[in-house]
Amino acid sequence: MKIKVVVVDDSALIRGVMKEIINSQPDMEVVGVAPDPIIARELIKQTNPDVLTLDVEMPRMDGLDFLEKLMRLRPMPVVMVSSLTERGSEITLRALELGAVDFVTKPKMSIQSGMLEYTEMISDKIRAASKARIKSRTVTHDQQKPGGDGVLPAIRNPLTSSEKLIIIGASTGGTEAIKDFLVQMPSDCPGILITQHMPPGFTKSFAQRLDNLCKISVKEAEGNERVLPGHAYLAPGHSHLQLIRSGANYMTQLDHGEPVNRHRPSVDVLFRSAAVHAGKNAVGVILTGMGKDGALGMLEMKNAGAYNFAQDEATCVVFGMPREAIAVGATHEVGALQALPGMVLGYLAANSSRALRV
Repeated sequence: MKIKVVVVDDSALIRGVMKEIINSQPDMEVVGVAPDPIIARELIKQTNPDVLTLDVEMPRMDGLDFLEKLMRLRPMPVVMVSSLTERGSEITLRALELGAVDFVTKPKMSIQSGMLEYTEMISDKIRAASKARIKSRTVTHDQQKPGGDGVLPAIRNPLTSSEKLIIIGASTGGTEAIKDFLVQMPSDCPGILITQHMPPGFTKSFAQRLDNLCKISVKEAEGNERVLPGHAYLAPGHSHLQLIRSGANYMTQLDHGEPVNRHRPSVDVLFRSAAVHAGKNAVGVILTGMGKDGALGMLEMKNAGAYNFAQDEATCVVFGMPREAIAVGATHEVGALQALPGMVLGYLAANSSRALRV
């Protein structure tokens, strides 16, 4: 059966282009288009779509207001269609908090030709969304506070925080998974490097949002900076993030090379650099996401002595990347998202204790 899609956008041009893109795919079809959420509400009742694409800024009802009501009353997979602006990135991140599965950014140049160039990406995101696990939820801006409940106890072992590193990769559903992981990290945790599939213009806002929510410091990686305990470095949307070694220090490095597995930043690139430069000092974590980016890189980490964790199927929005990593034998343990931070820190503490006794 084909994936049924309803397109909601106040631009007739965007509605037409999205319809053309979706209907060109053999496994999906547009069953309705709407210029605003009010009409969309009736269309959803009539057509029972598998996926909704939703513009952010629309007349009669804001896209976020509609999304919040939809996730509370009739949860379903939603792919946001947003503008690549600072305001657009903030609204899009809020939409992901509210339960949207993923987002597509409108091109700045010719809308029609630009959107048609996105055919493969849009189709992939709709396919992933159709398989996503959606739960009703109500999210507020005050859901987490720095140092509040849920932060794990301090490690209080200098070896654990200074020698070890946590290396994280994620894609679809990863913005919320990364947040849920990092808010549990104590201020003395090992340095953390993160690659989340996200376009330029969004990673800086995402890092700032995480920094406001977490006990640790979170920033968009700039390259050539020392990796410090209690700090997390997020790959910018325009470059691969790599780990390198300079003397006794771990450093970040940015690479604007070709996409890997169709992604830049790529999880495989980060994981492979950790395998080469950190080896047994690295702990790998692969979270929710579509595709297989990160699986082979994580296997290289394992072969270099790293210890690896994967998010389980039940708590993934899309169980693609973790499944592939598990399938190639790259992981040591699999756990629910809410348990992973404790599992990672527990392993690090036990491993450092053994090293100190030797």
